[in-house]
Amino acid sequence: MTKQTEQLQLEVDTAFLYESLANIQEDASTAEVLRELAGIEKSHVDHFLAKARESNPDFKLPPPSRRARIQFKLGGIFGYDFIIANLSSVERMLARSTIEQKLHQGEKPNGFEHNHLKILESISQNSTANVTGGFMSKMEGRHKSVGGNALRAAVLGANDGLVSNMSLVMGIAGAAAGNNTILLTGLAGLLAGAISMALGEWLSVQSSRELFMKQIALEAEELEASPEHEELELALIYQAKGMEKSKAQELAHKIMLDKDTALDTLLREELGIDKAELGGSAWEAALTSFFLFALGAILPVAPFFFTSGSEAIYISLILSVFGLFGIGSATSLFTGRSVWFSGARQVAFGLIAAAVTYGVGHLIGVSIAG
Repeated sequence: MTKQTEQLQLEVDTAFLYESLANIQEDASTAEVLRELAGIEKSHVDHFLAKARESNPDFKLPPPSRRARIQFKLGGIFGYDFIIANLSSVERMLARSTIEQKLHQGEKPNGFEHNHLKILESISQNSTANVTGGFMSKMEGRHKSVGGNALRAAVLGANDGLVSNMSLVMGIAGAAAGNNTILLTGLAGLLAGAISMALGEWLSVQSSRELFMKQIALEAEELEASPEHEELELALIYQAKGMEKSKAQELAHKIMLDKDTALDTLLREELGIDKAELGGSAWEAALTSFFLFALGAILPVAPFFFTSGSEAIYISLILSVFGLFGIGSATSLFTGRSVWFSGARQVAFGLIAAAVTYGVGHLIGVSIAG
């Protein structure tokens, strides 16, 4: 695939995601902004398509890629905000490429190259002059409590379990330990790692919830004691984001008319807290982390339930390679790299870790035996 066709595919995927996100919006303002962005991307598609047809008149417009379609489907499960984050990365890359191209051609950047990125950041931050009321909580009707980072956390959790336990199993196997010892060690590593991950996740979520609840209580007290001061602060925040002073004051005054809306907005704007994000359970997060780690960690151990010796080690490595490739392929949803590159890279790193621990285990085993 040439650089020009890669660029065309990127624009097609970006337009598809903008349009798909717009179609599920409950907030009309947000939907309108996303459709406008989709329209701009479609004009870019037309431009690159015309260029491609200069050298190949029969060149056909490619459909949205499988990666883009999978991203959107996964958004329905894990929340669509990770798609917004990925689109922000794409827009940042496109802006940088545009600026570099202009400088190479002797043109001066006009400052508008980052406009799409600014709009996406405004949507993510839940307030701008262009998207008043278009809060991220309305960004999707099917947003899950686990949040948009859940997919990334799922991939990383399974990866931690697989790599750590594969390395542990290979290290014990390298020491020429018996099948029962390898199996027991692998299961112990699975349980210890999964429990540690679960406990860490529980502490993280619970601590964050307790901190946020304290901040919410303090903000509610300030709103009750000095609403005029809070209204002024809110107006200043909007002004700092580029809104005209009169419009910022008008919007702040309108928001402050309803105490619940005012509190939600102040929490979001001043403290970066979205009350909807506090609905996740610390126990739910802990259990999720436990099972995701265990899911990855069981792969290198499983063969030792049914066989032993070199055969079990080879099967363990094969299962681990497939698992590593699958995890690496999943990371391509975030990085934009090819599935094969991401999968092969993950396999290489995992096998290097396994080789190192196997070698260390072998040296220790020989030393003890000697």
